[in-house]
Amino acid sequence: MEEFNYSLANLPVEVLDRLATMLDNSTCGWRQLAQAVSEEPKFRCSERDVTSCSLQVLSATGSPGRSFLDLLVERACSMLFLLQCLRKIDHREAVQLLTVMGCSSSIFSGSSSGVHIIYQPKSQVASEGDALLLECTAVANPPAQCQWYHNSAPMPQSKACLLKIPCVTTAHRGQYRCKVFNLYHEVWSEPATVTIAGPTSITDPSWVAVDRGLESQEVDRPIISAGVCPQMTNPPPLSKQFYDTSSDFKVTTTDKVALLIGNLNYRYHTQLSAPMADVHELSNLLRQMDFKVVSLLDLNWQEMHSAVTEFLLLLGKGVYGLLYFAGHGYENYGNSFMVPIDAPASYTSEHCLCVQNILTRMQEKETGLNVFLLDMCRKRNPNDEVAVQPGLLKVTANIVFGYATCVDAEAYEVRREGVSNGIFISFLKRRVCEDEKVTVMLDRVAEDMGRFEITRGRQALELRSNLSERRSLTDLIQTSDCSVAYSTRNLQWAVAHVLPKSHFIQFDCGVKVQLGFAAEFSNIMVIYTRILDKPKEIPTCSAQLTDFPEDVDIDLKKSNQETLLEAGSLLLIKEQLPSPELPSLYTRIRSLQRLKMELTFAVCLRYTYVNLEDEVEERRNVTVGKPLVSKLNLRQLRPNSDSSSLSLDTCTIAEVSSFSEDFAPLASDTWSLFAPANADKCQDKMNYHSY
Repeated sequence: MEEFNYSLANLPVEVLDRLATMLDNSTCGWRQLAQAVSEEPKFRCSERDVTSCSLQVLSATGSPGRSFLDLLVERACSMLFLLQCLRKIDHREAVQLLTVMGCSSSIFSGSSSGVHIIYQPKSQVASEGDALLLECTAVANPPAQCQWYHNSAPMPQSKACLLKIPCVTTAHRGQYRCKVFNLYHEVWSEPATVTIAGPTSITDPSWVAVDRGLESQEVDRPIISAGVCPQMTNPPPLSKQFYDTSSDFKVTTTDKVALLIGNLNYRYHTQLSAPMADVHELSNLLRQMDFKVVSLLDLNWQEMHSAVTEFLLLLGKGVYGLLYFAGHGYENYGNSFMVPIDAPASYTSEHCLCVQNILTRMQEKETGLNVFLLDMCRKRNPNDEVAVQPGLLKVTANIVFGYATCVDAEAYEVRREGVSNGIFISFLKRRVCEDEKVTVMLDRVAEDMGRFEITRGRQALELRSNLSERRSLTDLIQTSDCSVAYSTRNLQWAVAHVLPKSHFIQFDCGVKVQLGFAAEFSNIMVIYTRILDKPKEIPTCSAQLTDFPEDVDIDLKKSNQETLLEAGSLLLIKEQLPSPELPSLYTRIRSLQRLKMELTFAVCLRYTYVNLEDEVEERRNVTVGKPLVSKLNLRQLRPNSDSSSLSLDTCTIAEVSSFSEDFAPLASDTWSLFAPANADKCQDKMNYHSY
């Protein structure tokens, strides 16, 4: 194999770009490749590396796949190792590209001849009438040919790397091998055994269906005995009877929308840490899967109600709706309640939001999938004796509830280097992008959590679902380009995510200052100031932001900081300045949902002249409109009908700032789970979302 161990650095730029495009997808892309290459320690990606790649989507020209490939190039990854990993994740298009490039003289010029199989045919079980596909892929110099053999006999007209049999019969059972050869060498693939099964039959024990209505009356239904198939009129083919088993079958959706709420700073209850990082990380992962994400922190009762109403406006027929909540919560009489930050000390259901009521409203939109991920405690609330009666649920098969913990139990969070994660998200983020049925993905998360020593016996994921189809969060969006509903949802979502344009301020002294804007959450914005130009007679100067309106939340101790970390942000900016010495200060604006008027603040420029000790100050007022979610006026009471407070016919969508292109993550490479020998001693290391 050594003759093919050429570094990826030898690949032309256009090939790397094309490969990156192939990897920029959520179903079989760079994330799956990152897991495959991690088997080799030097290619193992840290959490920071993965997050850095994922945030490339914030840039109009950014490519997570290309960012990941650059990491592999830096670590001297060979093309042969990359090919092997691409085969593991079954990315045939990328393998074909690299195989063609590998056989070209531009890459392997001067290399010795050889034939190497990088993907072996797999044994399979098929039913009569099914399609059969066997594949054998090799790299060779000169290029190789293939010849398939069935039970040691050559198969005529079967000289491609892909062997396709459109309709198998019992005659196709047996052993298959592929001979790969060129002018100098030949190699044989490993044998693949094909088993042909007969028609399937129902083998469940006898049963009788009983319709238990209001009067608990039994209704006679046919009894099906073991091994007996009921008669059907024009039955469909077995492979299509309940689901499509073909490799090309893929469930699609008309759109995907997510509302993520994280409540940390409670007025009358324990402060939490994890929801900020949890919402931030889940937002990035959902965006990778083409979700329209609205992420909000620290909402009161009114704001939560309004946010849910706006969320419902983004839903429609066939749309996937996902609601994630991290914060304090409780469960009474089977209903789950999310606690706002302004809930009184002895709160009841009237101070909270009932999740089941939200579900009934989602069903009115004829959604294709309803997913609720509740990262909160489910202890009973002794102050609340009212049994809430949610609206009647429709009989659907598209509901999934993922509870971070079981009934009457707490949900924990874990600290790591100043940033906290909830246990649930710590495990969910490793699985959420898997191309699996939602319930299968959550089952795997539950299994991962079950192996976690600290929470074993304290916190376990609970899954409730009636999902009958293979619906995955990675399902593709398929809609008509002229769909009015789709265009309206795009516009409504965009309204809540418009950033101000960059501002350039020319002061009388000759100093030029730039203001840039970035969204950390849908209701949290970061503003930076940079000194772009200054006269020679001004050796030092700084531009600081001040005089913000009382509506928004500003931590004065963390404003105008030299780093985003000091400003309290989870994001890092890749500085792309002419000189690293240029001043740059950051200010984090929170609670934009409470902004009543346009956001106005002052830029205070302080500077000194050469040979003068006195500091000079200039001030300029700046108005940047209503950024991000502030346009939706979540502080206002919504009418009973699902009508938006914002007129989509009259609003103007401003150009989104390109400042977000400069963002990269702030994430620790590792995080401590505080696992001492005595589990009881770790209690002070773990906080929980209690009511």
